[in-house]
Formats: sequence, structure tokens, C-alpha cells
Amino acid sequence: MTDPIRTDRAAPGPARAEDGPGRILELIARGHARTRGAIAAATGLSRSTVGQRLDLLFAADLIHEGADNVPSRGRPSRALQLNHGAGLMIGVDIGEERTRIAVTDLDTAILADRVERLAVGDGPDVLLDRITATVRDMIDQADLGHKPIAGFGLGLPAPVDYDAGCVRGWSIMSGWDGFDIRAHLAAVWPVPILIDNDVNLLTLAEHRRFWPGQRHLFYVKAGTGVGSGMIIGGDINRGAQGAAGDIGHAHIPGFGDPLCRCGNLGCLESLVGGWALARDLHSSQQIDVHDARDVAERVKRGDSEAVASLRAAGRVLGEAVAYATSLLNPDVIVIGGMLGTIGDHMLAGVRQVIYQRALPLATRDLKILPTRYRSRAGIVGAGYLVRDHVLDPATLDRTLAAGGSPFATV
Repeated sequence: MTDPIRTDRAAPGPARAEDGPGRILELIARGHARTRGAIAAATGLSRSTVGQRLDLLFAADLIHEGADNVPSRGRPSRALQLNHGAGLMIGVDIGEERTRIAVTDLDTAILADRVERLAVGDGPDVLLDRITATVRDMIDQADLGHKPIAGFGLGLPAPVDYDAGCVRGWSIMSGWDGFDIRAHLAAVWPVPILIDNDVNLLTLAEHRRFWPGQRHLFYVKAGTGVGSGMIIGGDINRGAQGAAGDIGHAHIPGFGDPLCRCGNLGCLESLVGGWALARDLHSSQQIDVHDARDVAERVKRGDSEAVASLRAAGRVLGEAVAYATSLLNPDVIVIGGMLGTIGDHMLAGVRQVIYQRALPLATRDLKILPTRYRSRAGIVGAGYLVRDHVLDPATLDRTLAAGGSPFATV
């Protein structure tokens, strides 16, 4: 494959002060420039300066030369690549009843993972200490103790203050509001610790893995609860206090006003959340269902009442997503979550209402699709969150200039 930067006939841009080793690593990692000549063309730096920057990256073990040659106008060059094995990333996806924990490389490839019955109700001190013990055991079992660790990423089923690294406001995570998660983990893990809402991590994984060329993506998770995440202009939008995308607690008129877990009436979650569907099926049909998993199992078995309930829920969910479509004008809408990926039952209802409610301009090129992930999107998203932070060009430049290593041996 011809290097896209190397064959560009446009004149090289002027060199900038920020074109340090971090910027060069970014070009290599994203595949924008994979040879010395392509890097010089993209940055405007001289070949000798490019060589100096690359020497720093080689010395830090962040890049290596691949086996493939990259064709160019002159002599073919060896492709430069991010060294995915230079460090480990820890990804943790905390759920209401289960927690998935993974160790990945810098390409988010999973080296080891487990699902443990670690619930948010156990409280922050207990749960975080159990996670630490599990991670240590996983690293030992996989014989990865010699590898440095790049960072630790966590996804939480709650609104998260990303900068402070803690839960804010009402959520199902009773006892976690304001708890300093980062400080608790940093006492054991002297690495960058990144914490975000779980749906933001699902959104990040979906966008970075499957839709990197799209600038605007809207992700909806339909499971026990309902949440969403937004990519706007290529970046996650968290809002002012980390509450962006919390459509599960938006009021949806016209469908009654059942009581929601948050204490309000008529929230979207109280109409289409897994717990709400179980409530309604148990009440109206006397079906023995208690939670979202029970509903999902009945749908998989072809239970007509459960299927009809899920289809109707899709149409109600579509009302909220149609509003978001008009507000955000995304390129792609992705439906995920336990209930969103059981066949096309929920997806069909969402599509139907969006095309009815949203203006043609907003839906003309819109793609509405199910997630391609099934169970590991949260930890992959945690990996991308960590990698973006530790390999941020400005951060990496400061680390290398100080003579330090970008990763820590724990």
C-alpha cells in the first residue's frame, strides 16, 4: 500500500515547535506517515531532525521497524510501527452485578481477561481492592509481570467527573458519590488512572475501531438502564459536569408516567429499561421475569410476549433517539446493550420512528446499525482512553525531554 503522506503532491508544511517526538509517534500510530520521508513531508522537519526524534522513540521502545516495505517514489522504506508490546494497559468495566477486567497491549488486543461477580453494591473500598487483587493475579497467571504498565482505565455505570475521577450526583452506585477513586488506586498503581462513564467507553471503542473516519457518532446502550454517548467533531463530548448523554432520565410524554429508579416519573428508562420491561411483563402477563437478563432469555427463546414488549420498547426509544438525531445530526447511530443486540427487534422500532420524526436532511445519509461488539467493548474503550492519554504528543514530549519512561514498572 502506498503511503498516503509520501505520495501527496502538496508542498510540505512548515515545521512547528509542537512537531516533537510525540507528534511523530501520533503520525505513525494512526498510519498517516510510516516512513522517514513521509514524516518529513507531513511536518516540514528536516531529515536529520526527523532522525533525532525517531531516535528518542526507538530508545523509549515505543516504535520499531515492521517487516513490510512501503513503496515510494524512491527506494522502498521499512514501515515504522507503534510497538504494541511496549507496555500493558489495564481495563476495567464495572457493572451493576459483574465486573470485566482485562490486560491488553497498546493496540487494545486482550492478553488476559476475566468476568468477576464484583458488584457496585460492595462499595468503593471493597470493590477497588478486589479489582487490584484480581489484576495482580491475572498478570502473574499470564506471566506478564516483567512488562511496564502504561495506565489504568475504568468505566462506571454512573455520571463521572472525568477531571476529578469520581462519581457525581445520583446514580445506582450508592456510596460512591465523591469518593476519590483515583487516589485509592494510585496508592497501589503509580500510573495514569483514567475514569469515565461506561457508555462513553463503549462509544469510544465503537468509533475508534469501526468508524474512525466519521466525525459525529451517537451510541445508545439499552440494557438494564438506558444511556448514550456522543462523538462530536471526532472527540467524546462529556458535557459540563459529565452528565452528557444521560437520555435514560429524560421525560418521554405520551406513554404514562411510571416511577423511575431515580425518583422521577416517566423517564425513558422507566419505559424501556430492562428492569422496566421485566416489571411490565410480570405485572400484565404474570410471566416469571425479574431483570433484563430474564427478558433477553425469553426473547431469544421466541417468547411472543417478550418479543412484542421489546419491539414496542424500540419504538419508544426511537422517540428519544429521533430528538437526538435532529439535535446532533450524527453520521452514525449505533445501538448496543443487552436488549439492543437481540436480533433486530429493538433496532427496527428505533429506525421506524427516526425516519418518521427526523427531517430528511438529517437522515439522508444516516446509518443506524447494531454494535459490532458483544461483550468486550468496555475494556477496549478503556484501553483507548489510556492510550490517548499516555501517548498524547505534549505529554509524551515532556516525559521524554525529562529523560523518563512513559510507562511504569509496578
